[in-house]
Amino acid sequence: MSMDKGANYEVKDLSLVSQGQNNMELAELNMGALLEVRKRFEKEQPLKGVKVGLALHVTKETGILVRTLRAGGADVAITGCNPLSTQDDVAAALADEGVKVWAYKGEDTEDYYRYINNVIEFQPHITIDDGCDLVSEIHKNHPHLIKDIICGCEETTTGIIRLNAMEKDNALKYPMIAVNDNKTKHLVDNFYGTGQSTVDGIIRATNVLFAGKTFVVSGYGSCGKGVAARADGLGANVVVTETDNFRALQAHYDGFRVMKMEDAVKIGDIFCTVTGNKHVIRLEHMKQMKHGAIMTNSGHFDIELQLDELNNACSSRRHVRPFMEEFILDGKKLFALGEGRLINLASAEGHPSEVMSTSFCGQSLACEYAVKNKGKLESKVLQLPEEIDNEIAGLQLKAMSVQTDSLTQEQKDYLESWEEGT
Repeated sequence: MSMDKGANYEVKDLSLVSQGQNNMELAELNMGALLEVRKRFEKEQPLKGVKVGLALHVTKETGILVRTLRAGGADVAITGCNPLSTQDDVAAALADEGVKVWAYKGEDTEDYYRYINNVIEFQPHITIDDGCDLVSEIHKNHPHLIKDIICGCEETTTGIIRLNAMEKDNALKYPMIAVNDNKTKHLVDNFYGTGQSTVDGIIRATNVLFAGKTFVVSGYGSCGKGVAARADGLGANVVVTETDNFRALQAHYDGFRVMKMEDAVKIGDIFCTVTGNKHVIRLEHMKQMKHGAIMTNSGHFDIELQLDELNNACSSRRHVRPFMEEFILDGKKLFALGEGRLINLASAEGHPSEVMSTSFCGQSLACEYAVKNKGKLESKVLQLPEEIDNEIAGLQLKAMSVQTDSLTQEQKDYLESWEEGT
């Protein structure tokens, strides 16, 4: 593949710079909260002299995060965190701005890890990850760099699952801030963002009508709740599969049918996995699906769908649309979207800019918090203080011109006392 290359970048096409700049300009219009952080960072320079290495989806919104970190004094290097999630025009625009960037949409596995290692060779003091591949690669193959790393920040649930496993095994050797676990992130990004962008991705890939379809959501965490709500809003009959009793109970009380996957596969028209686990829909399930069933994934990695086994078992496989593949299995047609990768980024543009504004406020403020507390943080999975999360919510409310009430002194006194009762 022909690429545009320089000493500090490798992108698909530098002629896309202008379009990338336009898209980032549009993103900024809806990222007022993050722009407030950038304004303060420009004055205070909290990241001066700090090298930040990112493995994130290289989208127009991520471009505004990069600008914010650089405004705060950081030197930044970035690559993608999923082979199909880079927006090539944004990668070109970042390269044009002097950012160290290695990314293109459709990366093969060799380039994916070569680019991650380019970021590692940059020797970052802070890592920002979406899925934990950068952190994992440093721990496995570059442990000598860990002594100079202040902390890492993780963006998504899948990465937190991996980090918790590392901590449990005593394998985690530098502090990791679970930005994913901010309340603002779960509410805005996971629920509203994933809900809307997943449905957007499925529709762009297929142009399918949701109304009247049986839509099976596997996993009812914050992301699954959002996907189910949006599918329901479009008129689909939503079925949820879950392994967690409490979440299954929530789904049932929210008005959705809850059943085992082995039963759901017989009635589903569209299937979407959002679990962060592997082989959620297996070949045994696919054999039970209806002719014309559509499978997609909005969890981080493509292993939620067992497409390798489907490929081995099918009699034919072909692309029928850019992000829609047809498999003939036992004489029936099954469709898989976006190679089983994140459908909201494979065939669409990921979360809307307003959504990512709050998430990237979390990333920016996590970097600042880490630098302020350098050497004081344990090598564990850590939460940002609640006041920072509340600050992010306040920034977003301000960006939307929403005002809240304040407690009176009498009310404050009452909440701090225990003596006054009925």
